[in-house]
Amino acid sequence: MIKCTNMDTKNVQKQAKEQADKLKKMADKEAQKVRKAAEDAGKQAEDYIKKNPAKATAISAGVGAALGAMLAFLIRGKRKKTNKK
Repeated sequence: MIKCTNMDTKNVQKQAKEQADKLKKMADKEAQKVRKAAEDAGKQAEDYIKKNPAKATAISAGVGAALGAMLAFLIRGKRKKTNKK
């Protein structure tokens, strides 16, 4: 049987808090990296759109049509399952 003293508990709490603080700092750094990457991607997309407005419009229309078709397919599939019950 292991006995825990009050001193052991305080030490464990202190170590846990230190680790939690380290992890929070690491998570904050990674979140900043992700934000920066998203901002850079947004700027690149904006530049592409300005340089190639016709292509950007065609790509957007194609993506929208594909998403719409997928959504319609999913909705139709759910309706068929609901009607069978």
